[in-house]
Amino acid sequence: MGRSARQWDESDVRVRPNRRGSRPRTKERPKHEDAIIGRVTAVDRGRWTTLVPGTPERVVTAMRARELGRTPIVVGDRVGMVGDTSGQRDTLARIVRVQERETVLRRTADDTDPVERVIVANADQLVVVAALADPQPRPRLIDRCLVAAYDAGMDPLLVLTKADLASAHDFLAQYAPLDVPHVVTSVLVPGSTGLAHLRERLAGRVSVLVGHSGVGKSTLVNALVPAAHRATGLVNDVTGRGRHTSTSALALRLPAVDPQEPLLAVDPQEPLLEGDPDVAGWIIDTPGIRSFGLAHVEAETIIRHFPELWAGADAGCPRGCSHDEDDCALDAWVAEGHAGPGGEQRLDSLRRLLRARSGEDS
Repeated sequence: MGRSARQWDESDVRVRPNRRGSRPRTKERPKHEDAIIGRVTAVDRGRWTTLVPGTPERVVTAMRARELGRTPIVVGDRVGMVGDTSGQRDTLARIVRVQERETVLRRTADDTDPVERVIVANADQLVVVAALADPQPRPRLIDRCLVAAYDAGMDPLLVLTKADLASAHDFLAQYAPLDVPHVVTSVLVPGSTGLAHLRERLAGRVSVLVGHSGVGKSTLVNALVPAAHRATGLVNDVTGRGRHTSTSALALRLPAVDPQEPLLAVDPQEPLLEGDPDVAGWIIDTPGIRSFGLAHVEAETIIRHFPELWAGADAGCPRGCSHDEDDCALDAWVAEGHAGPGGEQRLDSLRRLLRARSGEDS
């Protein structure tokens, strides 16, 4: 007579012994000492495009190894790969480790989101792109990008586009106390010097471009890298916002420019010989952003980039001071002249960034 399910227990389970014995599972993982190192230049649906240095260089497509789990791998990362690293067509390597990052640009969805999202790694310059008109510039977002640059240990650069539509003078005045380098350009104006100045700022560096949709970022990228062919879009007449034309981050070679020769149309994804003189740096194009959360940034990280004010905060501010309150010692520090000429403007700029970080002035 059969028994009901409630009458069964674990003692009724029959275990068939393994004649070969059982091998204990080990937590040790292979060290992959033979892994080759490549730099991630693009990410697309679980596939990473990497560039492996050598003579010549080669492009290797890879997937993430199971042991890495959900470890984020982003454009700019240096990764170790095993498997088929020949770079031949229809081959696939495995990424088994991510090298230590020199810089990390990250953001959160909003100012309360505890989850950080890594945008790019190992870039040394953050280029904040804003249009002077169509769409109108949004200083608060620019402030947030500057905070992110300071937090990541990257040098900021402000690039103002569409100078043919509006003057940059008044807008730049509010950033003068921050000493942020800037370039004003209009790639649609023949003979504009702005693009040449921008190339000088980008030369020899790994720069990541961020900005709103519709500010002309893709147009700028196409002017800097003729072979990029990044899609461009128009600004919506009703909302005043642009459409997302770049859907993922992409690292592109910045070709060198000889004033006596036409601009070289170097294919940004094709291998070149190591040390090729026709490559002057790298730019990383990113999708347009609508917000830039800074929940991960501490106030002390920001103020350390104002050394003349940091000394006053370190000497007299109460513990836990937000540096934007009545008991803050920075007001007296600046009034006594310790911050030097322009100290009041620098303090105002610092507090503007702190408010941008906290979302109070967004």
